[in-house]
Amino acid sequence: MAFNLQAFKTRALTAIIFAVVMVGGLLWNQWSFIILFTVIHFGCWYEFVKLIKKIDPEKFAYYLLPGLIYITMPVLMMIHLFYISSSYHISLHNFFPVIPCAIIFSIWINDTMAYIVGSFIGKTPFSKISAKKTWEGTLGGAILCIVIMAAFGLWNRSYSTTDRIIIPSICAVFGTLGDLLESKLKRMAQVKDSGTIMPGHGGFLDRFDSLLIAIPFVWLYVYFFMR
Repeated sequence: MAFNLQAFKTRALTAIIFAVVMVGGLLWNQWSFIILFTVIHFGCWYEFVKLIKKIDPEKFAYYLLPGLIYITMPVLMMIHLFYISSSYHISLHNFFPVIPCAIIFSIWINDTMAYIVGSFIGKTPFSKISAKKTWEGTLGGAILCIVIMAAFGLWNRSYSTTDRIIIPSICAVFGTLGDLLESKLKRMAQVKDSGTIMPGHGGFLDRFDSLLIAIPFVWLYVYFFMR
């Protein structure tokens, strides 16, 4: 996949604005966190409904339960992880949702590094579902995600080194699967992007596809192994 400088600039500018909004919502207070994920929830649902109507308009109702599992359940789990975070020596008064931030930053780093590595050295197609993905980019993104998040986690001793490795590993693997799942939906609907809210990144589902699939698996790990 050849490196496109103009496309990278567009994506980078949009990503910066997106990151400011996301970090503000994540860290301002508990209400901004809930509002942020409420907006994400309904934005993803709006685009999911549009895709399903293109894929199978006559059996639209059959997709409501999968939609609840795909979108609503992960959002509720993320809010639950926010409150679980308070038990890791970080009170809501001081407010730092360590686990949700670990998930989101892992997804961002994995996506960004996979894009950069794949743009420069990617040659081997990863999946027919997503023509732009390469094995080089996917593996490079995952490795750099784990290394960077483990290094960043050194300043925060609220959870163990093992957790700082496993959580980004889960995000890298299942985040990639989430991206492929949404790519499959778009291919079935015969659209390039799920929406147009973010130039260079598409819509809500384009931006949060990895997050939606990664959250439940991180939640399972946190709930059963970190508590």
